[in-house]
Amino acid sequence: MAAVWLSRTSRRFPPALSSSFAFYSSIFHPVSHPPKLNRSFSAPIKSLENSELWIFNCELSRKTLELSFRAPVAGISTYSGLSGGEKNDGKDGGDTSGGSKIDVSWIDLYLPKVARPYAQLARLDKPIGTWLLAWPCMWSITLASSPGDLPDIKMLTLFGCGAVLLRGAGCTINDLLDRDIDTKVERTKSRPVASGLLTPFQGLCFLGFQLLLGLGILLQLNNYSRILGASSLLLVFSYPLMKRFTFWPQAYLGLTFNWGALLGWAAVKGGLDPVVVVPLYISGVFWTLVYDTIYAHQDKEDDLKVGVKSTALRFGDSTKEWISGFGTACISSLALCGFNSDIGWPYYACLVAASGHLVWQIWTVDLSSRIDCNKK
Repeated sequence: MAAVWLSRTSRRFPPALSSSFAFYSSIFHPVSHPPKLNRSFSAPIKSLENSELWIFNCELSRKTLELSFRAPVAGISTYSGLSGGEKNDGKDGGDTSGGSKIDVSWIDLYLPKVARPYAQLARLDKPIGTWLLAWPCMWSITLASSPGDLPDIKMLTLFGCGAVLLRGAGCTINDLLDRDIDTKVERTKSRPVASGLLTPFQGLCFLGFQLLLGLGILLQLNNYSRILGASSLLLVFSYPLMKRFTFWPQAYLGLTFNWGALLGWAAVKGGLDPVVVVPLYISGVFWTLVYDTIYAHQDKEDDLKVGVKSTALRFGDSTKEWISGFGTACISSLALCGFNSDIGWPYYACLVAASGHLVWQIWTVDLSSRIDCNKK
């Protein structure tokens, strides 16, 4: 495109300019535009007007080359850790020089413009939340499978789709109830409802659509699982309000996000075995307290201004001691779950690896860095 624009524009300038554009074309398109030597190069400049034109020509060529080299390196990032309103404010030691990096996700590249705000409302560009919701379900379904058999693929697929829908519905509820708070928090002020891209009514309609699809998945389970799954909506709808009343909203999120540890077992077995699923559920709650307390540290300054609560504010400088205790309780509960399930040594080998990762995560996290808290 740049070459076409240059070839057309060169016709509007005097010969001196045209020779410069020909030189540019010979560099970037040597085959299609063979160089044409200007044998009058050595001719003296006869007037001040020609001298000024020559200087303008050189400056224009320099800027054109500069733009040509700069355009191809405009990158597109699919990482959405700190996109939109979630930007580096210079406190993290990051690059704060000139301009801001715009992170473009697959939503902006592939979805129609009308669908983008809804996909962003459901956080489809940030799949980590879906994984955190799906993993307890997968663990439970795997534990419930018969010894020597693979987990039920149909159940894994249903719960995977359900995790996408329920996580999206939870984010939609959160954004509708927190829209007055999100506008005051740096990380959340660019969310679709808070920024005005979607009205609350549009968000409510989208919520109904997600819940309707989720109902279609729930109806494919047994009756016991239907009742158990429907009861989780009480937690989903009430969680966004917890930060207004208690310093422990992360614990309430743990109760919500790990409900699948109960539901997955019930979907396979038709009931619950408390000896197995209760330790699994408790381990998930402690695990959530670890990662969501770290995550909450990136908002602690804004939370203080707005007046909402979190475990990050409750623990303060003692956070690493608290989350170390939560991590120990998580691993211990998983070990108890494996023991009660009579699982072999490979389970405990994986548990040791998971323990190492958890230790690394807690040991290396920089709680004063928004970027590091978001990554961890």
